[in-house]
Amino acid sequence: MIHHRTPADPTARPANPALGAPADLRGHLNAHLAGDARAWLRRTLDEAADHRGTHGPISVWELRLAEAGRRCGTDHADAVRVLILHAARADTDALTRVYRQGTADERRAVLHALPHLVSGPDALHLVEDALRTNDTRLVAAALGPYTARHLAPHQWRHAVLKCLFTGVRVDEITGLTRRAHGDTELARMLGDHAEERTAAGRPVPEDLYRVLALTASPPADEIGIDGEES
Repeated sequence: MIHHRTPADPTARPANPALGAPADLRGHLNAHLAGDARAWLRRTLDEAADHRGTHGPISVWELRLAEAGRRCGTDHADAVRVLILHAARADTDALTRVYRQGTADERRAVLHALPHLVSGPDALHLVEDALRTNDTRLVAAALGPYTARHLAPHQWRHAVLKCLFTGVRVDEITGLTRRAHGDTELARMLGDHAEERTAAGRPVPEDLYRVLALTASPPADEIGIDGEES
């Protein structure tokens, strides 16, 4: 039995959990989960906060990650898993372990949790792994605020092309407008990709033209690798 409400309107589905503050995610879930699911979440987050280290071969909170969809519903599972990771204060080693050993859903939650838990580039290996897959949901999750801040320009440009290859909407790329502005190398790569598709008789994605238009805009400021103005 799944203990959750079926969303009655679009606002019942939480936004990208990488973009909202953990307190906002918790508030949204409290407002939309049924009572039994809400109680399970409260107990689980308390448990994660009380057992942040590894106990035995696996942390107690890691076991709860697998239950999130069944307990709270698939619409809310991403946000629930992010909150569990945040409550446990999972460090880079723990996030890597969950990512390597977890399901695709759990890997996606790790990627969403990165901007909430990792301040520097130490977890970029997880982003890079996700971008090598053909799982479009993982690719989209990898392109959140953490990647916008830390992924180097060369790898970031290839991530944009990855979206065009796999059909991931470029709206999923956090910081796209800022990072694409005035990027002449990205413009060249997009032009080459468009020419290759045209020569092969294949349509050019509309998103390619959207990103190409962004590269034509002169940069208002110089943006560093970490996504901050310099």
